[in-house]
Amino acid sequence: MHSAADMVAWAAQVSLPTQYNEKNQAPVGALSGALSRLQASKPLRELREVAKGVTKQLPSEMQTMTAKIDEYARGMISGSQSSLFEELGLYYIGPVDGHNIEDLVSILEEVKSTETVGPVLIHVMTEKGRGYVPAEVAQDRMHGVVKFDPKTGQQFPGPSGKTMSYTNYFADSLTAEAARDNRIVAVHAAMAGGTGMSRFDKRFPDRVFDVGIAEQHAVTFAAGLACEGLIPFAVIYSSFLQRAYDQVVHDVSLQKLPVRFAMDRAGLVGADGATHVGAFDVTFMASLPHMVTMAPSNEAELINMIATAVAIDDRPSCLRYPRGSGIGVDLAAEGISKDLKGNPLEIGKGVVRREGKDVCLLAYGSAVNEALAAADILASGGVSATVIDARFCKPLDTKLIRSAAKNHAAMISIEEGAIGGFASHVMQFLCLEGLLDGGLKFRPMTMPDTWIEHGSYSDQLAMAGLTAAQIATQAMVTLGKMESKTIMNARR
Repeated sequence: MHSAADMVAWAAQVSLPTQYNEKNQAPVGALSGALSRLQASKPLRELREVAKGVTKQLPSEMQTMTAKIDEYARGMISGSQSSLFEELGLYYIGPVDGHNIEDLVSILEEVKSTETVGPVLIHVMTEKGRGYVPAEVAQDRMHGVVKFDPKTGQQFPGPSGKTMSYTNYFADSLTAEAARDNRIVAVHAAMAGGTGMSRFDKRFPDRVFDVGIAEQHAVTFAAGLACEGLIPFAVIYSSFLQRAYDQVVHDVSLQKLPVRFAMDRAGLVGADGATHVGAFDVTFMASLPHMVTMAPSNEAELINMIATAVAIDDRPSCLRYPRGSGIGVDLAAEGISKDLKGNPLEIGKGVVRREGKDVCLLAYGSAVNEALAAADILASGGVSATVIDARFCKPLDTKLIRSAAKNHAAMISIEEGAIGGFASHVMQFLCLEGLLDGGLKFRPMTMPDTWIEHGSYSDQLAMAGLTAAQIATQAMVTLGKMESKTIMNARR
C-alpha cells in the first residue's frame, strides 16, 4: 500500500485553483498576499531545505522538536489550511489571490526558480465572474454565453421554434415516468440546469440527488441505489461521463446493475466547443458486457427510449441525445401522452425509415435525419436509397442488417461519434457472418480522428464530413457513380 505522500511524489509543482463565490468572506487581502510571497521566496525555501538536512544528523528527539518548530512557524505564515498538505508531503503556498496578476506571476517565478525536494502546491483563489455582477451572482450560468445585454446580463433568445430542447424533452419525460413509479430517482453532478434536472426537481425535490462535481461518485451512488431496488438515472454529459468510466466498468457493468445512463450533449455540440464534444460514449459504453446502448433520431424516439430504460431491470442501459432541439415530430401521432410518457421499444429492434434498392444508409441516432436528407439528394440523381434507423448499437438488429446487406450493392453506416463506435459493431457482425465476402461494399462514416473546434453545429457537421450532401457523395462514390476525389472536395 502506498502512502498519500508516495502518490503525489511524482509531481514537482502543483497549482490548486479554487472558485470563490461566497459573499460573507472578504477576498484575499494585502497581508495574505505578502505572506504568500514570503512562502514562495527562494531564500526561505532554500534555508528550510538546508535546515532539514542539518536536523537529520541530530538525535531523533531533536528531529521531532525541530519538526514541531517548523510546523508552528509555517502555520504562522500560511494559516491552518497548510497542515493537511504538509502532512501529505506537499509544500503549501497560499491562499493566493488569483486576480492579483502581479503577485501570482511573482510567486510562480519564485517557485519555478527554486530547487526543492518534493512537490509544491500553490493554492489560487478566484471569484467566478469577477468584476461583472451578473456573472458573479449566477452560480450555474454564464460560463459560456450567447449574445447578451452587457448592462443586465440578460441573454438574447435564439430563433423561436415549436420544439423544446432534447434536454427538456428528457427532463419532462423522466418526470412523467417518475409520476407513475415512485422508485425512479435522478442523479447528476452539479449540472441541474444543464441536464434539465432542475425541471425534475420542481416536481420531485426528494428524488433528485446532486453529488457535486464528482461524476465518479454519481455513478457509484447510482449503483448503490440500484442495489436497493430503486430505478436510478445517472444524468451526465457524454464528455463528463469519461471521468467516471472506471466506476461504470467495475461498479455497474461488472455487477450487472440496472443503472440507466442518460448522456446529454452527445455528438457535436456547436458553441460548447471541443471540451464538450460527445464523441466517445458509443465506443466506450457499447464495449461493456451487458450494456444496452440506444440513440434516438428524434424527440419521440427519445421519449420512448426513456420508457425503455425504465423497463430494463436486469442490466445497465444508456441512451445518448444531442444538444439541440427536437425536429418537430407529432408526439400524439407517435402514441406519446400529453405529459410526455413514452412507450417501451423492443430491445435491439431497428426500423426502416425509407425503402430503396441501390444503397442502404444505416444510421444511428441524430445521423438518421442527415441520412434521410441524403436519400432525397440521391433520389434526384436517380439513386434509390434505403434508410435504416438502427436505434440500438447494442444489441444490433442483426436480422434487419443481414437482410439489408443481402439486398443492396452498398451499405454506409453513419454516426455522430468517434471511430470504434456503431460502425465497428456493424462491421464485426458483417465480417463474422461472411456478409462482406461477396459483392457488398461497406463504408463507415464517423467523426474524424481529430478534435472538432468551437463553431456552429452546421459548420462542425461539415468539418466532420457528416452532412447530407457528404453522405450522398460517399454513396455515389461507393456505387462507382463518382470519382473518389469528390469526397475530399466535399469536405473542404
